[in-house]
Amino acid sequence: MSGNDRRAHASDDAPGAARTGDAAATAAPEQPAAGTGTGTRTDTRTSPRTRSGALRVWAARVVLPLSVVLWLLSLRSVPLDKMRDLGLLQVLPPLFWVAAGLLTLGFCLALTDRRTHSAWLTGYVLTLIALLHATPTLLYPTLRYSWAWKHLAVIDAVIRNGGEVPDADKFSVYNDWPGFFELHAMFLRTTGLDSAVGYASWTPPVANALLLAPLLLIYRSVTRDRRLVWGAVWIFYSCSWVGQDYFAPQSFAFLLFMTVIALLFRRLPSSALPRPDPRRRDGWPPGLFAAVVVMVAAIVVSHPLTPLMLISAMALLSLPRRSRRLALPVLIAAVVLTAAWDATVARSYIAVNITNLIQSLTQPDQNVSSGLAALGDAAPGQILLSWVDRGLSAAVAVLALAGMLVRRWTWRTGLPLLAAAPLPLLAVNAYGGEMLFRAYLFALPAAAFLVAALLLPPGDRRRVWPTLAVYPVLLAMFGALVFGYYGKEALNQYTLKEVAAARYVIEHAPPGSTIVTLTADVPDLDLDYEKHRRIQLAYQDPDDLRQMVIDPLEGVEGFIYGATEEKPAYIVLTRAQDMNLYVTGALPADVAERLQSDLSNAPGFTRVYDNGDAIVYRYVTPPPD
Repeated sequence: MSGNDRRAHASDDAPGAARTGDAAATAAPEQPAAGTGTGTRTDTRTSPRTRSGALRVWAARVVLPLSVVLWLLSLRSVPLDKMRDLGLLQVLPPLFWVAAGLLTLGFCLALTDRRTHSAWLTGYVLTLIALLHATPTLLYPTLRYSWAWKHLAVIDAVIRNGGEVPDADKFSVYNDWPGFFELHAMFLRTTGLDSAVGYASWTPPVANALLLAPLLLIYRSVTRDRRLVWGAVWIFYSCSWVGQDYFAPQSFAFLLFMTVIALLFRRLPSSALPRPDPRRRDGWPPGLFAAVVVMVAAIVVSHPLTPLMLISAMALLSLPRRSRRLALPVLIAAVVLTAAWDATVARSYIAVNITNLIQSLTQPDQNVSSGLAALGDAAPGQILLSWVDRGLSAAVAVLALAGMLVRRWTWRTGLPLLAAAPLPLLAVNAYGGEMLFRAYLFALPAAAFLVAALLLPPGDRRRVWPTLAVYPVLLAMFGALVFGYYGKEALNQYTLKEVAAARYVIEHAPPGSTIVTLTADVPDLDLDYEKHRRIQLAYQDPDDLRQMVIDPLEGVEGFIYGATEEKPAYIVLTRAQDMNLYVTGALPADVAERLQSDLSNAPGFTRVYDNGDAIVYRYVTPPPD
């Protein structure tokens, strides 16, 4: 085989660091077509191929702003009150889906021509992020998702107590990993803001936009093929359905995790930088490594699971010799800091839950079982949703595995190891079925690149149709994503009336009161959580749940008997809780209606608040006859 043949073969197999001439080929302008003239004479004619390329470039530039306009127009009148089984999916107008389809098509057109500036590709990705993650923020009158409201309550409690919150009960876990909450408490004190609720609503689009930087850094460290880099970015955002990007410690820790991984990949010897640093093999510069250690420490003090993911990733990346000098120091730092934190600050939580962790080792199937939906009692739409989520996750796994096997050059990038890193955590954790979602999220950045390597082979980068042929696949990914991301919005969004009802309870409940709800779906009801006892009926023991189904009133009275004027009980019934029971099947959907009917006539219960979306009953145990 001649030298030219060998170079041609290598370019088809390895678009990363192994191709020394690829950067020049990628950056070089397109060569004049045959017959365009030579010497001092200039032929003003353009070939059909050149005209086609110019048309695609301009089409991509027109489609992006058009998609934005159509998306914003589609949000003018969305009947949120009509959401049921499939959440936003069934109320978003056709114009929204037209905008999504045009946006995906425009992105594929932009990928087909090297003359498309990276700023346009960035604009497409940021628009995809906005369309997916800013839509609920723009539509809803207040913060979505009950856990985001819980985290606001924790920040408020940290500020009021000057740090650790006493009598936190089930919220005590946040005392053991307070980093995220202390950071926001410091920000609120500095700025003088009363609450983080104003900016917390924008966490999903902002968190995803910030992830773009480490994603690009990782992908550009293993290939110079711009089409492959941006294709992987698009696939990541089109398949990230898990929804761990809300106002929470895990979204903050995941961003730091990705940043550490990106900095490591940027310094690997296989980096595709045009001028690699010859000192790359010598390890970390002291200043940069100090910054990495600070980020690792921030992860350790903010979230219990992410440090374990980081340790697993660094352990696998320490296996290849070329990355050992970079990954091993980070691994040591992560192990030492995690062990020190768990043995001191988080010791109380670890001591109580160590039994569950040990049991998970002997019952790993519980961590692999899926909790996507209760397939027996869930609403019909949720059954469809759960299977679509499973299908998308399985498709990503299969395509990533195929990409790794077919594109053998990906083995040298370290990304297959990164994709496999979450697998050991499936057996060693106490998260139950939710762990499967977390593993998928942490594997997705690497898996997305492997999928892109399969769908966008480097040998086709000068041809248009192979890239456009990927359009249906990307569109299918987007369609599957919105099932998981929008499918439960009927219970994740709250009205201002529901917020007002919760505020009424918090303002009127004396310290020591008991607050009872059917589910957790009441916004801001956890405010002052260290002062009250909170009961969520749908998450009690099976015996208590059976009693609730048989006789809702008797089931409630079992938790509040003995309430006094000084320490009364409050029963809060809301629209979102009704929707939760219907969508998830946690309790029969008629339990809320039956309970409300019983409370209206039961002794000791007084209706103290009713605004249409929420009803509040106050209870004091009647004196004996």
